[in-house]
Amino acid sequence: MRIAVGIATRGRAAILGETLADIARQTREADRIVVCHVTPDDVTGLAERFPHVEFITAPAGLPRQRNAILDALGDCDAVLFLDDDFLAQPGYLAVTERVFEKQGDCVVTTGTVVADGAKGPGIPVEEGRAINAADAFDGDVTGFHSHFNGYGCNMALRLAPMRAHVLRFDENLPLYGWYEDMDLTRRLGRFGTILRLHGARGVHLGSKSGRVTQVKLGYSQVANCVYLARKGSYPWDHALWSAGRHLCMNALRSVRPEPWADRRGRLRGNLIAIGDLLRGRMHPMRALEL
Repeated sequence: MRIAVGIATRGRAAILGETLADIARQTREADRIVVCHVTPDDVTGLAERFPHVEFITAPAGLPRQRNAILDALGDCDAVLFLDDDFLAQPGYLAVTERVFEKQGDCVVTTGTVVADGAKGPGIPVEEGRAINAADAFDGDVTGFHSHFNGYGCNMALRLAPMRAHVLRFDENLPLYGWYEDMDLTRRLGRFGTILRLHGARGVHLGSKSGRVTQVKLGYSQVANCVYLARKGSYPWDHALWSAGRHLCMNALRSVRPEPWADRRGRLRGNLIAIGDLLRGRMHPMRALEL
C-alpha cells in the first residue's frame, strides 16, 4: 500500500515540528507527508528541517484544509490524518498497514490514544514523549475492535471507497470542524467497517494554542450536532445527548471554570445556538459571525 500522512495546521509551527519529528521515527515510513497550512507563519522554518514533507495551502478551516490534502493524494491508497499535536508511537503506520491489508472490508481505522490532553489543560511535548515511552503494551499489536467513528486526531481512511462515493469533509462545518471526523467516517463506514486498533498508539497533546474563541466553540457544540443529525450522519439520540452534555457541563463549570477553559464563553455560545434553533436560523456557519 501507499500510505500518506496528512496534517492540517494553523498557527502552531513549533508543535507541528515536534509532530513531524516523531513521524520521521516510524518503523514503516510514510510514502508521502502532506501538510496543509494557511499562511507562511504556520510553518516557519519547517521546510528546511523537513525537506521530504510537502507543504500546500488552503483557506482556513479544518474541513477545507483536509479536503485540500485529499485532492493532493491521487497516487495513494490510504491517508492517515493526524492532528498537528499528535505524537504517534514508532509502530503506528506499520500496524495500520497490516490491518488494512488483512481486513479488506475495513475503510476506517482509528488508533488508541494513550493520553489525551484535549480533555484537560494539555500535555507538554516532553511529557507526551515520556508517556509514549512508558506505554508497555503487551497485547496483540494487530488486534482491533469495531468502533462508532474515527477520532480526527488520528484516523486513517481507505481512499478507494472515498473516491468511488465522492466523499469529502463537510465544509459547512467551519473553523476546526467539531465532529467533521465523526461525520465523514460515519458516512464512509456505510461501505465497510470502522476499527479501533489496539497496537496503533500515541499521545494527543491537546495544545490550547491557536484555538478560536470559546463562544464560537460553544455554538458549534450545539449547532453541529443538530446539523449532522438532520443530515443523517449522526443519530438523533447521540446528537441530543452530546449537545445536552456540553450544555450542562459548561453551565455547571462556569461557576468555577478550569484555568484552561472559558466555560462562560462556551455556555454563551451554547445559548446563542439554542436561540437560533428556536428562531429557525441555526447553522454551523453562523459561528463565523460570533
